[in-house]
Amino acid sequence: MEKHIIVTGSSTISWKDAIVQTVAEAAKTIDYITSVKIIEQRAKVSGKKLIEYYVDLDLSFTIDRDRD
Repeated sequence: MEKHIIVTGSSTISWKDAIVQTVAEAAKTIDYITSVKIIEQRAKVSGKKLIEYYVDLDLSFTIDRDRD
């Protein structure tokens, strides 16, 4: 059985970094992550520069029914 959750993360470096950091942070409390789907990407703009990158991710993970 798989479960899905939607999480949002950010980075000041890039969208890729936002994805990597968000998955790494989620993995601290969610075991058995099996896949990630990028739902949305957006950025904060200051002047003519992108200064912060945001991602909404659909994380899938397996439920361990034998876990205590």
